[in-house]
Amino acid sequence: MPAEPPAVGAAAAHVRATLDGVFTDVARVRDAAARCLADVRATGRAPVRADLAALRPLLQARLGPFVCGLGFIAAPRLLADAAWYLEWWQTGPAGRPSQLLRDLNPESSALYDYTRWEWFTGPEGGAEKTVCGPYVDYLCSDEYVLTLSAPVHAAGTFVGVAAADVFARTFENEVVPALRRIPAPAFVVNAPGRVMASNTASWPPGAVYRDVPGYAAKRCGDFSLSVVTAG
Repeated sequence: MPAEPPAVGAAAAHVRATLDGVFTDVARVRDAAARCLADVRATGRAPVRADLAALRPLLQARLGPFVCGLGFIAAPRLLADAAWYLEWWQTGPAGRPSQLLRDLNPESSALYDYTRWEWFTGPEGGAEKTVCGPYVDYLCSDEYVLTLSAPVHAAGTFVGVAAADVFARTFENEVVPALRRIPAPAFVVNAPGRVMASNTASWPPGAVYRDVPGYAAKRCGDFSLSVVTAG
């Protein structure tokens, strides 16, 4: 069996480091949300939407060229004044932070049920790190994005999700140079086998990969992503 080119391991490590950088911001939001909710509960009352405004300086400050959306998504019925709620900020058209405002009334026909998305169900089910996408984000940006998320707990109870969005094109621009150093067709796939970035037109982003003979996969650390290369 031929030896794996060093560039393959380097590419997998680069993908991992790229995602770890985003999860650093997600962890900041997770910890801040947990502290915020713990402080409110220490006063003897249930949290409300206004309490989550304490997260805004952090969310606005962490938006930038790579992270295009960031926030806390509440578990249903967590807040006393809203059955559903998200404190979510994203990069606006002028590059300034903009709050996402959506109709989250559970009685409304326009309700967007965010609890059905993998970025919510993964953390709710116990996953410490979930990478969802790429997919078209109809809730926030109407763009092709990746969402990285982690659970938020308060007093040992799941209370919601901390998450960050990255445009798929931004992720591609970050990892494709590392893929181009591999002297063979190579691409990044997620757990369902969807191509996320590639150095070859034979496997464009969005294509589906299913264990093709002659290809080998290298896991990107503890993430459910792999760098796949032709042998």
